[in-house]
Amino acid sequence: MRRVAWGAAFAALLSVVAFSSPSVAANPPQFQVDPFWPKPLPNNWLFGQIGGLAVDSNDHVWVLQRPRSLTEDERGATLKPPRSNCCVPAPSVLEFDADGNFVQGWGGPGTGAEWVGREHGIFVDHKGFVWLGGNADTDSAIFKYTKDGKLVMEIGKIGPSKGSNDTTMLGKPADIQVDPATNEVFVADGYGNRRVIVFDADTGAYKRHWGAYGNKPSDDKTPKYDPAAPVSQQFGNPVHCAKVSKDGFVYVCDRTNNRIQVFKKDGTYVTEWFYDKNTLGNGAVWDLNFWPDAGQTYLLNIDGENNQLRVLKRSDGSVVGTVGRSGRYAGQFHWVHNITVDSKGNVYTGEVDNANRVQKFKPTSAP
Repeated sequence: MRRVAWGAAFAALLSVVAFSSPSVAANPPQFQVDPFWPKPLPNNWLFGQIGGLAVDSNDHVWVLQRPRSLTEDERGATLKPPRSNCCVPAPSVLEFDADGNFVQGWGGPGTGAEWVGREHGIFVDHKGFVWLGGNADTDSAIFKYTKDGKLVMEIGKIGPSKGSNDTTMLGKPADIQVDPATNEVFVADGYGNRRVIVFDADTGAYKRHWGAYGNKPSDDKTPKYDPAAPVSQQFGNPVHCAKVSKDGFVYVCDRTNNRIQVFKKDGTYVTEWFYDKNTLGNGAVWDLNFWPDAGQTYLLNIDGENNQLRVLKRSDGSVVGTVGRSGRYAGQFHWVHNITVDSKGNVYTGEVDNANRVQKFKPTSAP
């Protein structure tokens, strides 16, 4: 009996170690902004709000931006008669190489194909397909494209959402990631629904979904976030990110509840971490991504209400560094919205509201 008990205890210990002790680098990464990235856009183009960022296997950076967010004076060259010499809205999807050179652009409203109402979330998977979504009221689908913009598959459809427990449509999805280990697409769903939902990345077949703490999600009205109240048993709106680590954990941004919840890939709840719990407004946990060492030692988490980038130890969620503050100078943030990281540890952030920019932060030491 003692041997059986010890064996069970040892197995439990191993499961904890596998989650909580990736290889720890000597020092957390530090960064310096590169104010010259990207290089000027061609064709008199201008970014709108940045709805998503992704890095592909070639360390090319993919930007999903919102042409319709530009004001009349920003798109003055397109008015009839022209209001000014500049500018023209860029395509919704733009690809840049690691040096910031423009490679290609495609997609957007009025391009002849069905398009989202407001661009939100982009991911380039291990097979080279580009996934994107939207968070307008009728954005109840995600779309899979080739790298040159040919539509391959639609999961869900444009139209009113059917709620957080419907398996045929989404509800203003915020974030998309394909897990190469299982070829499953994980969706943070989102601004309308309150769940993570998983599909087969080839067929679009529904696999599973879950809410906060791994429970069945509910669309019942919940109180406005109050830091003094008991923690919410449901995700708030939006469920803003769902990121899958190499060792099989799913990190979910519950933005307005100021927390990251961690799950196994089957939806089993593991733990949660809170950040700046007194933050109101749009919340403190907007997006995150992984440091590119073998153990993904750190999480890089952005906060668009407090406008900073946090470096978190993935073993326990503790904050080991911060970058930036509120402002519009290079290296500062205004409504920082998205984050992605390339294989060399270069960090890219995108901003919304009226900041409308992508910034690159170079690591000051190698990953």
